Order: sequence, then structure tokens, then C-alpha cells
Amino acid sequence: MVRPTQLLHPARTPAAVRPAATVLLLRDGADGVEVLMTRRSMTASFAPGAYVFPGGGIDAADSLAHNQSTRRATQSDLHLTQAIAAIRESFEELGVLLARRTDGSHLGTDEIAALDRQTPFAAQCTAQCLTLSGDEVFVLAHWITDRDLPRRFDVPFLVARMPAGQQPVADEAEQFEPVWVRPADALARHDAGDFFIIFPTIRTLERLQAYPSVQAVLNACAVNDEPLFTSCPRAGLMNGHESRHMEHEPPFGELALVSPDGQIVHELAWQTQRPVPLLKNVQRLTAPNPGFMTGPGTNSYLVGDPVGGHIAIDPGPDIPEHIDRLWRAAGGDIRAIVCTHSHPDHSPGAARLQALCAEKPPILGLPSAPTSRENSRFTPERALADGERLVLQGQDGATHTLQVVHTPGHAANHLCLLLEEDGLLFSGDHILNGSTTVIDPPDGHMGAYLESLDKLDRLCELHGVDFILPAHGYVLGDLKQTPDNLSAPGHGGARAAIAHLKAHRLAREAKVARAMQSQPQGTMDDWVKIAYDDVPERLWPVAKRSLLAHVERIQSLGGFNL
Repeated sequence: MVRPTQLLHPARTPAAVRPAATVLLLRDGADGVEVLMTRRSMTASFAPGAYVFPGGGIDAADSLAHNQSTRRATQSDLHLTQAIAAIRESFEELGVLLARRTDGSHLGTDEIAALDRQTPFAAQCTAQCLTLSGDEVFVLAHWITDRDLPRRFDVPFLVARMPAGQQPVADEAEQFEPVWVRPADALARHDAGDFFIIFPTIRTLERLQAYPSVQAVLNACAVNDEPLFTSCPRAGLMNGHESRHMEHEPPFGELALVSPDGQIVHELAWQTQRPVPLLKNVQRLTAPNPGFMTGPGTNSYLVGDPVGGHIAIDPGPDIPEHIDRLWRAAGGDIRAIVCTHSHPDHSPGAARLQALCAEKPPILGLPSAPTSRENSRFTPERALADGERLVLQGQDGATHTLQVVHTPGHAANHLCLLLEEDGLLFSGDHILNGSTTVIDPPDGHMGAYLESLDKLDRLCELHGVDFILPAHGYVLGDLKQTPDNLSAPGHGGARAAIAHLKAHRLAREAKVARAMQSQPQGTMDDWVKIAYDDVPERLWPVAKRSLLAHVERIQSLGGFNL
């Protein structure tokens, strides 16, 4: 866990969340699924003027009405309460009533109009001999309002089929202008500026686009009777403008590290001119070498502070302007230079950085193996040992300890570094954000790579590591939050990222095995078309390098022989 003393922004307590429920009323239109949306009042305290799905707060009476509703065998008490709240809100706001008579029929629009939307809901249903259709309401998603907002809700986005014979009639108090719209059309109109929708609505509509029919949506939700996804987004700045992100999106972990309590202060746009503070004792400076293999560029990191000096991790390519900026960001006080491996976008800048320093810091790492390519040769001044610790004594008595972890796989001499006091893993190219690293034999080895992932997982468990700082891309981590304790560190963290990466690698290997089995006399060109059919063809030449690593591992495990 990151030490509070190293956070860039003072701790604060986000607003408490309130339980609520929202329902997406769906129907099958001529061109696909349509959803009912309405415009909120311009004076509403939350999202004024936005087009939304009907819904609102959960009342105490909703949990007391279970005996007035049908329910599925797999439907929990909580989900039934949420369904009843959604049924009540859709009646109060839009005059849509998800309830059935004893013969199974719904009330019509005229009959609903005769009811009083202000009178206690459950009592009216009892008087009309209506049973609430709780079993016909499913949980699609679970949203927790972003930490930066002053009004926050813990709200399921439920789905139900619109009852036949009913027409929405807005209450003209909270909701206005009910409209049926295809998700794609709502998103297009929002982009055009004439249909304002907020972030959770946008992301939910994006997911809804994938379903060809209402029944397909309901079937997907019924599989486990749990939300298809849960999110408490985080916000930062992209070129000075607010930018929100879900857990699976690349910037999420970085926002969790830099502003864990939700302050919208962190700029996410990539640039190479200035160091980016991540903590008081961690800075990142991205080299100006963006490209197909390097993404936005190679991340160089500085760990330490003005009192204890700094350790530079991955000085990057030998670009004088970048090396000069890195030296200046450290105030010229660099105590050691560590290269995670010998590849040309990581280690060549080490000598130039060393030469800039008045007190020459040692260049540390592991020497290249004989299997390395000619342009990836590297010999450190001192070889680091697996488990060795590099320690800086910083300001106010704080220490910054980097534990060396040998992680062959991407390269035979690859290592990672663990900042023990703050639970940060500097992963070099072993773990990236936004892509998977290439395993290029003979210096790369898939078996060693997977074993190194397991080694890192054990280390992250031991030290409670929440965040991974890769050599390319944003910080990874904090993938999940528990809705009942949003101030706690994410229970996903670094281990979730590692588990996801390993599962992806093994799934790819299974595709490689199937390709080899289907074409036992095939070539690498034949197999890449099958095993990487989800990857653009222009990437196949690079994919074949990792394909060979998978083939070698399959053979080592007693699989197919070439």
C-alpha cells in the first residue's frame, strides 16, 4: 500500500453513496433494440437536463414489498428490492407499470392514468389485485458514482421488457420528453451535441449495442443473475479537459495511484517535455520514441527525493534531450542507474546519463545472454542479484527500497524492481499496459515468461502490491473497488493484472495448439492466420515471434513436433 506521506494530494473523504435503482425499459424495434429515455429537469440536483433511464432512490417500503412481487429462484433479496424500486420509479416518473393481474395481463395506459402516482405505490397495487413483476427485472450493470462528485449513488442498471399496451407519460416534474431510441442513435446524437447523456449512460448504451434483441439482453443477464459489469469510474484530464475511465481502460490505474480520492487533477495526455509526478518519490519521464513497438514511448522512472537522491530506472534510448531532462528532473542527484534489460529502447541512454552526473552513479542490471541480438547487447558495471535491495535514505527519515527481481522471458536478462515501502512494481517490458510484450526466441522464452509471472504474483501477494509501473503505457492496478468501502485499496490490484495477463497468454497458447492440430504439416505462416485471427494482418510478422515461443513451449510439454 502506498504510504500516505508520499501521496501528491491530501486525503479527503468522498461523499457517501446512496442506494438507488435505474431501469432500462426495452422493446424490439424494426432496426434492433430500443430503450426508453427521458430528459431530466433542468433544475435537478443531479445531471440536470441529461437524458436518462427512469429511476431514483430506494425507499424502505421497497424492501417490505417482497410478498407483493414475483421473484426468480436465483434472485437475491437485494436484487428483488432493487427491482421493486425500479418498478415503482418507472410508474411514478413515466406511468409504466411492471405488474400483472391475476390472469397475467398488464394494465393499459388509460387504466394506469386513473391511478395516483403520489399515493403509496404498494397499497395501490394491492387494491388493484396486481402482483409486481420482480422476476421480469434483471440486473444489467452496477454503477457507483465517481468519487469527485458531490452527490453519489450506488445504483444497479436494471433491464426489463416494456409491457405491451402501455405508453410512457412523463410526470413533467422530474422527467420530460420520453423517447424511444436505439443505443447507437442515442450515442450519435450525444456526439453531435443535441442529446446530453452522462458517462455511465454512455458506457451502458455502448454495451447494449451488442445485443440483437431484447430477449438476448435478458438471457445474458439471467446466466448468473449478477451484474454483467461493475464500475466506479475515475476522472482525470486529457489535454486539460475532463476525461472519465472505467476499470478496464488504460488510464484507470494511474488515476487510482495519483489521486485515489478522486480529485480531477492528473493530466493523462502523453508528452515528453516534462516529468510526470506519480508520487512525491516517483516521477516518470517518457522518451520521445513513440512507435509500433514502444507505444507512447519508453517510460524512464526516477525513485527518490532531493535529500536521499534518486535511482533512475530505464534511461531509455540514447536521445540527448531526453537524458538531459531526466538528469534535470533528478536535480542532478542520481545515485544509481538500473536497466531492466538490454533492449535498445531501455539501456543505451545509461552511459550518457552517467556522464552528466558529478558523482558518477553505477550502471546496474544483468548482462546480456549469448542469445541476445546484436543491437541488444548490454554489460552493466555491476550485475545485480535476484533479491538484492537498493536503498535510499530520503527526507524526513523515509526510506525507498527497490528489491531486484530476475524475470526472464521477454529477455534472458530482464529484471523488475519492487518499491517495497509503497507496494509498487516497476515491470519493465514484462508487463505492459495496452498490449502484451513480444516473446522473441531464443533470448525470449515463453516458459520462463510464465514462470516469472507466477514469481511476480507471489511477490505482489507478499508485499500487498496494488500498482504496476510498466516501461510502456499508464500505471496498472486498482482494478476493482468494493462498493461498501470505496476508500479501501482495490482488491484487484497488481495480482488481478497479472492473472488477466497469464490467462490471455494461456488462451493464446490454446489457439496455437489448435492451429497446429488442425494443420500438422503447416508452417508458421499457416498457423499465425488461425492463432492470431483476432489480430490485424499487418501485425502478423511480429505475432509470429511470440507464436514461435508458444510452439516451443508446446513441444517442450510433449505437444506437437515440427
